Amino acid sequence: MQKLLITLVTALLFGSAIHGGEPTTIQLGPRPFYLADKMADGPLKTKLQSCTNGPFSRSNFSIAHRGAPLQFPEHTRESYQAAARMGAGIIECDVTFTADLELVCRHSQGDLATSTNILTSPLAATCIEPFTPATFYANGKVNKPASATCRTSELTLKEFLSLKGKMDAKNLAATTPEEFQNGTAPWRTDLYATGGTLMSHAQSIALLQSLGVQYVPELKAPAVGMPFTSPVTQGVFTQADFAQKMVDEYVTAGIPPQDVHPQSFNRDDVLFWLRNAPEFGDNAILLDGRRYNARNPSDSKKPSLQQIADMGIKTIAPPQWVLLTEQDDQIAPSDYALAAQAANLDIITWTLERSGRLREDVLEGRGKYYYQSTLGAITDDGDIYTTLDVLTQQVGIKGIFSDWPATVTYYANCMKL
Repeated sequence: MQKLLITLVTALLFGSAIHGGEPTTIQLGPRPFYLADKMADGPLKTKLQSCTNGPFSRSNFSIAHRGAPLQFPEHTRESYQAAARMGAGIIECDVTFTADLELVCRHSQGDLATSTNILTSPLAATCIEPFTPATFYANGKVNKPASATCRTSELTLKEFLSLKGKMDAKNLAATTPEEFQNGTAPWRTDLYATGGTLMSHAQSIALLQSLGVQYVPELKAPAVGMPFTSPVTQGVFTQADFAQKMVDEYVTAGIPPQDVHPQSFNRDDVLFWLRNAPEFGDNAILLDGRRYNARNPSDSKKPSLQQIADMGIKTIAPPQWVLLTEQDDQIAPSDYALAAQAANLDIITWTLERSGRLREDVLEGRGKYYYQSTLGAITDDGDIYTTLDVLTQQVGIKGIFSDWPATVTYYANCMKL
């Protein structure tokens, strides 16, 4: 009894769940304050700097993109834990499947060569494209880049979980597997890439439940033909089976559907959930990766945003640059954003903090994708918050994916979102 009382008191004092969950105190670290200090003087900077003493709490506006992959290997236990500590209210597991038709967290079915240690493990023999070293011209420049392709669909769940996560990167000039796996961008870090713990989808559900956050699973496009026949079980797995199995694992875990935000780039997946699992489909997100001109939301080959809304889809999620344009050297909402507003679609966007040192890297072409429609209005790293503010206050986004959730958590708390 005395030991139980001590445990209860400790939990109350330090905010830890008795079952071993994470501390409830949100820890933002120095980066949000650094970014605010980098901003040009003005009302937004003043407002953000007025919030430095907190207190800070978890926010569903702050959505963790693959965990916290600015510094932690993506889709690993460690990355998810870091995201929760930084106040992300919703954490993403990209969902794909193994040879024995088990669901796992990985950004792509075929990214194991760049996001895990598979090439330097005994499982390298399972790769559908073994490591091929780079070849070079006489002047030392790369002729043919190094390459390798390794898929979750070639591994059983047990084999998958035996791998270790690393920062997702590759060295195209590599002549050995070890060199190929050592290509982390200089604005990221390998400091925490000491063997990330890979997770099944079911394991991620249990972990995120213990962390007290919501779920945003993304049904990833398979790299194999569908339907897929399991070489282990001989079972046939259709796209509908895949979509259903993903939501079924939340039902099995007893997770309330309102806490789950399933998403996909495939509109048919979202429509499947609306028809067959409407309690989950009601929260579903259609990721919109079409190559829109940010100034022109129309695409004659695709349904309009109003047509998407008329299908019953409630939330759209394009990349952040599609929602923005420049007006008089200032960041402003794009025509796409205005069309989404007119269709009464909720808007989520991606991905903040995925471009390194903002102005320096954008000018050199790295990370340009996420800021391509507002390059003339960007000065330096402080404009991460300028961009976020326009997305929030003028576009009206309901949340944003970030590779470093603390940045968004700070803004959300300061603005009382």
